This record gives sequence, C-alpha cells and structure tokens, in this order.
Amino acid sequence: MPAPTEHPVGRHGSQPFIAADVGGTHARLGLVHVRPGGKVDVLAYHRYVCAEFPSLAAIVDDFAKTQGAERTHVVVAIAGRLEGDTLINANLQWPVSLERTRREAGIAYFALLNDFEAVACAMPYIDVAAMTRVCGPVQAGDGPALVLGPGTGFGASLCLPRTLQQGVPLRVLASEAGHASLAVGTPREIALLTRLLQRWPHVDNERVLSGPGLVNTYTALCELDGVTPKLDTPEAIAAAAQADGDAQARESLQLFCSLLGSLAGDLAVTFGADAVYLAGGIPAQIRPFLLESDFAERFRNKGVLGEVLARVPVWLVDHGQLGLVGAAAWYYERHSGF
Repeated sequence: MPAPTEHPVGRHGSQPFIAADVGGTHARLGLVHVRPGGKVDVLAYHRYVCAEFPSLAAIVDDFAKTQGAERTHVVVAIAGRLEGDTLINANLQWPVSLERTRREAGIAYFALLNDFEAVACAMPYIDVAAMTRVCGPVQAGDGPALVLGPGTGFGASLCLPRTLQQGVPLRVLASEAGHASLAVGTPREIALLTRLLQRWPHVDNERVLSGPGLVNTYTALCELDGVTPKLDTPEAIAAAAQADGDAQARESLQLFCSLLGSLAGDLAVTFGADAVYLAGGIPAQIRPFLLESDFAERFRNKGVLGEVLARVPVWLVDHGQLGLVGAAAWYYERHSGF
C-alpha cells in the first residue's frame, strides 16, 4: 500500500478520486476533484442501497466499473469507530475490514474516517444561505462547532476553531455520543425510558434519536397508552405525525424534537460550542415540524447557562452530499501540503 506522502495531491489540486459517505441505509459515492484551496467538485455521483450489496467492496467495485473511475485512491466516511482493522458499528448491513475491503475492491490506497468527522470537515464549504436557522442569533462565535445527525444511527462530531498556522488541517473530534445514555426531563419521558429499559439494559441516545429510535418510541407509547401500533417504519410514523393522523405518532415526533434539543444543549454546554449544525437524514425531512416544536426551549433549558445557549445559533443543514464532500476535503487537507 503506498504511503500517504506518495499521493499525487498538491498545491494545484488533485487528480480525480473516489470519495464516499456510507451510512446504515445508503452509501453515497462520488468521483471528486479538489481544486486548489479545497473546493470539492463532484464529477459523478450515485446513491446505493446498502442492503442490496454483500459488502462495501462490492459497492466500490460497482461504482468504479460504472463510472470508469481509477481505484488508486478511495476515501470513505462511514458510520462507526475503527478499531485496528475492524469497524465497530451496529447499523451496517455487513462487517467492514479495512484490509479486506482494499484487497477485494482492488484499491491501492484506502482510508476510512468517521462519517460525522467528514460532515464536520464539509461545514467550512457550506454557504449559510443554504441552511435554515432553528434558533439563536445569525452570527456564530469563533469557538467550536457541534455537528449532530440523527438518521439510521446518531452521529456527532466537534469541529475545533481553525488554526492560523500554515499547513495545519481542520481539527475535528469524532464521537460516539449516540451511545451515551439517554437523558430525559419530563414525567412522560421518564415513563418512556422506563418502558425502554424493560427491553434493553442500556438505553442510549440512538435508541430514540434515530430512524429505528422513532419506531422504538412509537411502539413504547402505544404500549403505555394501551393501543395497538398501526405503523412500523420511521417514514410512516413521521408522515402520520406531520399529518396529525395518529396521536402516538405525533407525540413520538414531538418527543424526538424535544430530546434532540435537550441533547444538543447538553453537548453544546459540555464542549463550549459556539454553533450547532443539525444534519443527518431526519431533521431535513421534518423541517416544518422541528421548527414549530419545543426544540429551542429544550436546547436553552440548562439552568444558569440558559442565557449562554440563547446566544448559540442552531442551523439545519440538508445532509445530501455533505459526508462525501467532507471525506474528500479531509483527504485533501492531509495530503495537499497547503
């Protein structure tokens, strides 16, 4: 495998290479070119359903064949945590080995990074005009920026202020905040947590703040209310909630927004964040509902620090190709020498 210093990426931009964003449901692959200064152009793009392929290598292989892309350099943003050669993730359709994927897909250089580390790397390239302000002021401070993303799982990362030192990449801290214990704040949420604890000994944020989590909440509320669940997918629950066609579905989505606001506030306080960005697959799909919910109230409900959080802007960002662009930017910043 070539050493990182051998990659032909320099001050004049990059040769086209494959970048990808792989989540529990979809894999988004692109043939990308990075201009001088880090602007990422997506030359070709395709979205795959992970369950339709036997491995990550099979997806990369299909994209390379279809697009006629070179396999010299492939960088993949992927949900989970890399421990040695093995990716730890509860939501993927198949296990991922760094070396096996590289070998089976015929890749010369292959890199994995956390999917929300990649999303954070993409944030400097996103126009504020393309975002929706959820709460707080328009102008963010110069401190850390928190990036959160409920989707098939729950992603979270912290983007640290960029140093002025020449040649130093953007610093991002990936996290597994989705697996930290769920914190509740109302009697109804306590009842929900109690019900969920009857199913699992550890109820983490992802058990509620994700697509499958929305189903968990809906099912638990139906059990608490003594009614038979009518819906069994996050899409159906979110649609019924926004159409006000099912009481438990609507309450499930309300609790989702409330608990997301509370967790966002907790993490903003913990890391001293000056801005919060909501990405992931779910927030953009429930945009009007989220904006009318008590997300902002719960975000600020942190006692004496409530006034501090009132000065922290929260933005909604359509996930789209963020992870793919961020993966490409991550690669470029570490191998361009700029």
